[in-house]
Amino acid sequence: MNMKPPVFKTKQFRLRPFYLKDAESLVKHINDKSIARYTLTIPYPYYLKDAYSWLKKVEKRKKSKKLEVLNWAIEIDSEAVGGISLEKIYVNHKAEVGYWLSKKYRGQGIMSEAVKQVVDYGFKELNLKRIWAGCFTNNPASQKVLKKNGFKLEGILRKEHIKNSRFTNDCIFAKIK
Repeated sequence: MNMKPPVFKTKQFRLRPFYLKDAESLVKHINDKSIARYTLTIPYPYYLKDAYSWLKKVEKRKKSKKLEVLNWAIEIDSEAVGGISLEKIYVNHKAEVGYWLSKKYRGQGIMSEAVKQVVDYGFKELNLKRIWAGCFTNNPASQKVLKKNGFKLEGILRKEHIKNSRFTNDCIFAKIK
């Protein structure tokens, strides 16, 4: 079984699988303090070796028989300018959505539309009943994207993660089918 995510086309962008050839555009768009600040696993600075290491994991997952993670590149002008994923997938039950977008493309509704596409896919094709997301309490832009897509705040997990040697609080949002 091939676990390659499907392609979605919108007026502004295309959602498609990541490929090794995305390494340079990935570094160009993800190497940003504001992205690292609001994500748990994206380092800053972000080097080409980081991109290749992560992209190799993504390629390996596509060949796996077990569906646990689906990663999409947000492509504009033939460049991967963002990413969105469904992770911790339990088909017929639940998954977590996560995302990032290059600073150049924020505030244009791109991430809200990407989340809509991926969430619709999760509910329709994977028969999910719950899609959830965690975001830091000090990340109002991410919270706005989730609310725009019908996600409801379920609670705040205090001191949930450690980021840069500091505890962070997480908002937990979910959308139920």
